Amino acid sequence: MAQFKLPANSRISEGKTWPAPQGTGNIKRFRVYRWNPDEGQNPRLDTYQVDMDSCGPMVLDALIKIKNEIDPTLTFRRSCREGICGSCAMNIDGTNTLACTKACDDVSGDVRVYPLPHMPVVKDLVPDLTHFYAQYASIQPWMQTQTPAPPDQERLQSKEDRAKLDGLYECILCACCSTSCPSYWWNGDRYLGPAILLQAYRWIVDSRDESTGERLDDLEDPFKLYRCHTIMNCTKTCPKGLNPAKAIGEIKKLLIERRT
Repeated sequence: MAQFKLPANSRISEGKTWPAPQGTGNIKRFRVYRWNPDEGQNPRLDTYQVDMDSCGPMVLDALIKIKNEIDPTLTFRRSCREGICGSCAMNIDGTNTLACTKACDDVSGDVRVYPLPHMPVVKDLVPDLTHFYAQYASIQPWMQTQTPAPPDQERLQSKEDRAKLDGLYECILCACCSTSCPSYWWNGDRYLGPAILLQAYRWIVDSRDESTGERLDDLEDPFKLYRCHTIMNCTKTCPKGLNPAKAIGEIKKLLIERRT
C-alpha cells in the first residue's frame, strides 16, 4: 500500500462495520478511509456492506450509495462520472485511479478505498491539492505569443504539428500519476511531478506557442525536472492511458539538444 500523509503521531485504526441490508445476498464490502480533522481522532477504516443488486457497477456508484443510504458523513469529490473531470481520483485496491471508471467487479474481495497517497488530507477521501494546482499555475499553461494574431482566422498549425499534442492534451489533472511517484512523495515541494511536466511539454511542443525557450529555461532545474528517475509508476497508473514519463524524457532531450 502506498504511503499517506497522516496527522502527526497517528495510525489507521479499525472503525465501524455497518450491517448488511436485510434480505440481500449479493453483498460486497468496502473498506473506506475515514478521517475528520474536527474530531481530533486517528484515521480509521470503516467497513460498509453494499447490496450490489441495487448499485451501479463502478466504485463511485457504491460510494454515492453509501453516502445516500448508509452514512451521509462520508466525504469525497465527484463531478462528471465520465472519467473526464478527474474529481474522483483516489487509491482503490492499492492503485491510483478514478472511482467513476473503476468497476467494483475488478476487485476481488473487499474494496479498499483511500485518498490519493502522500497528500495532506482535508477529510476522508478528499486530498488537499492546493500545492498541486499552484505548481500547475507556475508553468503558465496557456498559449504565449509575441506576433499579432491573424486578423481573419485562428492561429493555424499543420496536421503533423497538431498530432504532436496527442497523448498530452487529454490529461485531466487528476493527480493519479504525481501521487504515485516516489520522487514526488519525497521532493514534492520542488519537483513538479509527472502531471505538471506533461502539461509543460504540451505547451513546449505546441507549434503555435512562441515561448519555447523561456519554458525550457524555467524547467532546467535540478529539482523541477531532474528528480524524475523513470520509475514509470506514473505511466502505469494513468487512468487515461497517457505516458507522462515519455513527456518528461522528451523535455530532457530538448534540453540536451539545445546545449549541443
